[in-house]
Order: sequence, then C-alpha cells, then structure tokens
Amino acid sequence: MAEKNTANIGFEKQIWDAACVLWGHIPAAEYRKVIVGLIFLRYISSAFEKRYNELVAEGDGFEDEKDAYLMENIFFVPEEARWNTISAAAHTPEIGTVIDDAMRAIEAENKSLKNVLPKNYASPDLDKRVLGEVVDLFTNMDMTDTEDNKDILGRTYEYCIAQFAAYEGVKGGEFYTPSSVVRTLVEILQPFEDCRVYDPCCGSGGMFVQSAKFVEAHQGSRNRISVYGQESNADTWKMAKMNMAIRGIDADFGPYQADTFFNDLHKTLKADFILANPPFNLSNWGQDKLQDDIRWKYGVPPAGNANYAWIQHMIHHLAPNGKIGLVLANGALSTQSSGEGEIRKRIIEDDLIEGIVAMPTQLFYSVTIPVTLWFISKNKKQKGKTLFIDARKMGYMVDRKHRDFTDEDIQKLADTFKAFQDGTLEEVKGFCAVATTEQIAAQDYILTPGRYVGIEEQEDDGEPFDEKMKRLTSELSEMFAKSHELENEIREKLGAIGYEV
Repeated sequence: MAEKNTANIGFEKQIWDAACVLWGHIPAAEYRKVIVGLIFLRYISSAFEKRYNELVAEGDGFEDEKDAYLMENIFFVPEEARWNTISAAAHTPEIGTVIDDAMRAIEAENKSLKNVLPKNYASPDLDKRVLGEVVDLFTNMDMTDTEDNKDILGRTYEYCIAQFAAYEGVKGGEFYTPSSVVRTLVEILQPFEDCRVYDPCCGSGGMFVQSAKFVEAHQGSRNRISVYGQESNADTWKMAKMNMAIRGIDADFGPYQADTFFNDLHKTLKADFILANPPFNLSNWGQDKLQDDIRWKYGVPPAGNANYAWIQHMIHHLAPNGKIGLVLANGALSTQSSGEGEIRKRIIEDDLIEGIVAMPTQLFYSVTIPVTLWFISKNKKQKGKTLFIDARKMGYMVDRKHRDFTDEDIQKLADTFKAFQDGTLEEVKGFCAVATTEQIAAQDYILTPGRYVGIEEQEDDGEPFDEKMKRLTSELSEMFAKSHELENEIREKLGAIGYEV
C-alpha cells in the first residue's frame, strides 16, 4: 500500500539533490523559483512527449498539430521549450538564455501565462555550470507515471519550503493542501458540471485540480466548470496560473495577486461550491479597517484570528443552494474568545453547518497540527441536523512523518455523508453521530465531534470482571515489587561511587 500514495510526489530526492547543487550559488529566496520553473518545463515536456509519441505511432501526421494535444487537455509545448532542447544545451554557456527563451515561447503561445513564468535563468548571479548540473538532474527525473490530478508544482514548492526551513532552522510554510484532504472535500461535496467553483485563498490551485478530476471521472467535461480563485502571494498566484494552464483549465484568478479581505476580486460572485484551506489562525488581518464590512453578517470577527472572517466571507459568496468545504484548525470548533463563540452560535442557528469531520494529525507536510473539515450548506437536506465524524484514527503512515488516506478511507467518509443526507445513516459509536441544533445548543454550540460521537465500544473479551480485576491487581503488585528492586539496586550502585540518594 505504501508504494502508491499521495503524500509523496515520487521524486523528492532529485528535487533535494538539485537544491543542494544550487546551495551557496544563489540567494536562498531564489531556490524555489529556479526549481519550480524547471519542474514546470520538465512536467509539461514529459506529458507532451508521451502524447507526441502516440501521435507518431498513429501515423496520421498530427504530431505537430496543437489541437491534437489540447483535445486531450495536454499542454502544447513549442519546439524551443521542449526538454530535449533544454537538456542538449545543459553544458553550454547559453543554458540560462535557452531556458528563459523557452519560458517566453510558452508565454507567447499561452496568453494566460503572460508575465507569469520565471525568466531569471540568464542572470549573471546564477552560475551556468551549476545550472547545467541541475538540468541534468531533472533530465533523469522520471515523470512519465505522474498522475494528472497531483498538484506537482504546489507539492514541490511545499517540499522545498519544508526542507529549506528544517535546514535553516526556521519555520516552513503551510499553504499546500494535501491530496487526501482535497479529495475528501471533493468526494463529499461532489461538484458537478456547469457549476461555479471558488477558492478565496487558492494557493497553487490544488483544489481546482481535484474538482476538475472529479467531473472528468464522471464523464463530464472539465471545461464545464467555471473556476474562480484569489491568492495574495505573488509567487503562489503565478504557480496557480501555471497549474491551470498545464491542465487546460480556464480559470479566473483576477488580473493580479490581491488580499481577499481588502480587495475582493470577485465581489459579485455567488458560487455553487467553495473549497478552501485558509491560513490557520491568521492574525493582524486588518479587522480595524473592515469593521462595517457587508460580509460580517453574523458578527465582526476578532482582530487576532481570521478564522471566522474566512467562514463569513465564504458564506457571503454562496449561491442559494451553494455548499462549502473548508479546512480549519481545531480551535475554531470551540473558541469563545473575542466574540467567536457568538458568531458560531448564530451560524449554527441559521442552520448552515451540515457536517464536521475531525481529521488525523500528520496529513500536512510542514506542520503536524490537527485540523477539521467543515461542510456548510445554504439548503441542507437534513434541516436542523448536523453530522459529526471522528476520522482521527483513519489513514496509514506512509513514512514516519506523513499520513495518507486510502481510496477506501475517502469513500467511507463520502458514503457516510451521503447516508446522512439520504436519512439512512446508522450511527457508529466513536465514529459518526447526528445531532440536532438543540443538542448542539446544549453543548454551548461547541462543534468538537468527540462530544457527539462518543467512545467506540470495546469488544467483550469474555473474562468475568472479578477475575480480570484479580489478574490486573496481581500484575500491578508484581510491577511495584520489581520497581522497588530496581530502586534499591540504583541506590546501592550510586552509594558505591560515593553518592547518597
């Protein structure tokens, strides 16, 4: 099972080797731009070459026709931008110029990428011998089996952040949403074709990759989804544009990066589905300048934490039958500080919370913080009821740092939601339960799943209670006796070298 997972991208070692080659030759801030740009070129070339060889084998002469690639949602790569052109120049003084020219050729063919791709490879600050060695590493990187639904750019960027942060002794980023989390959101929400999907803090666009994949898997056209997003970080905004272009998804990310709270680029949008992983517990988000904002229907969020600002922003952008799936740190479930408890109460009383899923730790790449999935719906099927799921024991460890979900895990969560919506759910102690608004009110409007699902029932081992207690107390007595023996032995040894305890 661990051989095929979504927690790792499959070529981490080569990425780190490339970073180590660059180490000491360029400023730290440039590492990621250099590597992500090369990943982009290598990835699109790999997909292009595969399709090119298929077309050559078919023998109809369509291998140089752009439409033959676009119809398969494969990025058409101009000849001067193909990896064989780049690798051939790896050990020439012109390698930087060749890569920059490749980026310009791609931008000329794809207007949505104008001024988006990195073009800093010819810079005199970048040693061309070193750059050639990095190109060699990427040439040997096998991407032929990379799945189209993996957010390669975002995962690569996050991997670099985590590795560099560990090496430099600083905190890494946390914007990348793991595939397990995205797929769970998508499978539960089930965005259909001819819908508007929105992410107000879209990062590298991973949510949209998965949404489009869902529609495609259900015989829909990925071009039938209207994609809207916004991102405040310039580099990440560019990656999202690149990610969409790679997959042939027409997305509206606005003309530039912008802060969602201060400059909402989609003010009139009413989305059918909103999928988001907002920054955890964001402080200093500008509350003092947005006191009278129309979005704060349920109360002004506190200045020190933007969680309920994000929630209300998303609710504001929902269509009449719209649904939200978002990721939040666990604190938002129960906090009462600075008016957050009152905002949560009003949202619950407005019958918007459809479901809450407690997730396991170690799903994220650079942080171990446990998170919760919130599902908010404008027109719930089960009025006045909320589903609670405790999924903290689900998944498996890919390695000692990363947890992942199997397809079966994700399907189990999706099936549980569907059964709840259909009114056929059988509650399972320790896993899932349905609570009415009145029952939630009795818990002071706290949404922690453990309060509702209870503790899973333990199988009876058949040993009578009296016999079990006698056995356990006897075992405990033996342990106490052993501990006293060890204590005396330690005292004797310390006394022998002149130390009294």
